[in-house]
This record gives sequence, structure tokens and C-alpha cells, in this order.
Amino acid sequence: MELPHFAEAVLDIVDQIPAGMVLAYGDVAELIGQGGPRQVGSVMSRYGSSVTWWRVIRASGEAPQRLQDEALAHWCAEGTALVRGALAGRRVDMKRARWDGEAGLGGRTETSARRRAENCPR
Repeated sequence: MELPHFAEAVLDIVDQIPAGMVLAYGDVAELIGQGGPRQVGSVMSRYGSSVTWWRVIRASGEAPQRLQDEALAHWCAEGTALVRGALAGRRVDMKRARWDGEAGLGGRTETSARRRAENCPR
């Protein structure tokens, strides 16, 4: 099945997001240079199951409601920075985990990944 050009571009960006890092839907659109958060969300909803979908989330740091538990499992496995407090483990810390679009960056170390995983529910 041939994907529309925009869908291919979205999935291409998603494939480049390093483990433990995330982008908001709007970030993906900005990197592509077209569309917006809703268009990226639509592509992810329709075609995203074949990529690391849990690395593309709302700007608030939350996964889609019906995918929160599965996303949380992936975030914990990858050591993604999570917010502490009332929503501990249910939301990504966007200041620490947002990828800047540059391959190989993110400043992740073994220690920081272990520290981030501590926020995961046990």
C-alpha cells in the first residue's frame, strides 16, 4: 500500500526519534514544514501502529487516552523522563524528554535513564 506523501513524511520523522525522547504532534508538523498537530494525529491514528507511536504525544506530555497504559510501559522501558506529583508516571516531562530533531542528541546516559525510570509506577 502506498502512503500519501504527508503520511510518509510523518512516519519518517517518528522513526528517527531516539528511545527515551518524544515529540509533540505539532513538533512533527514543524519538522516536516507542513500540516499541524491535528493532521499529524490523524496520520498517527491511521498509520502509526507500524512505528514507535508512543514517542509522539500531546504537547501536555500525555498519550492519547486509550493508549496511556501501553505508552507508559514503553516510556518506562526506555527511561523516558516522566513528571512527578499528582500525575506521576502518567505524563512525560516535555522539558527533559522533548527531542530537538537532531539525530543522536538528547544527552542520555545510563545514570539519567535509571533516574528517569524511578518515576515509573511499580
